[in-house]
Amino acid sequence: MSTVPRGPADRPMSPHLQIWRWHVTMATSILHRVTGVGLYLGGLIAAAWAISLASGPEAYATFKALLGSGLGKFVMFGMTLSVFYHLGNGVRHLVWDFGHGLDIKSANSSAWTVFGFTIAATLATWAIAWQIGAL
Repeated sequence: MSTVPRGPADRPMSPHLQIWRWHVTMATSILHRVTGVGLYLGGLIAAAWAISLASGPEAYATFKALLGSGLGKFVMFGMTLSVFYHLGNGVRHLVWDFGHGLDIKSANSSAWTVFGFTIAATLATWAIAWQIGAL
């Protein structure tokens, strides 16, 4: 019996993207993680808002100017997408926790439903913000 330790090359490899074919449920899983990280960054934006508000009118005006810039609106649009995507996919996972929609056809269908909800809710939110003069 050999006592030579096995090296990393001797270990079995997990399937990776070279083996697995991309499918919509794989994308939703990855996007759920990405939007979760994005929401943490949104928490930093909310903290900066609170700090600028507490720091006085000049600091708050600077914060509003930054968020009102093109880059600021782009970031906030991305945050809106993240919120609605994470919400929709979270509800999807909640339904799965009750044992429903776990077959392939239902999982794929619910994934596309989450994408549709995300786009519709984001565009509706921004349309309302534009109509009431918040942009």
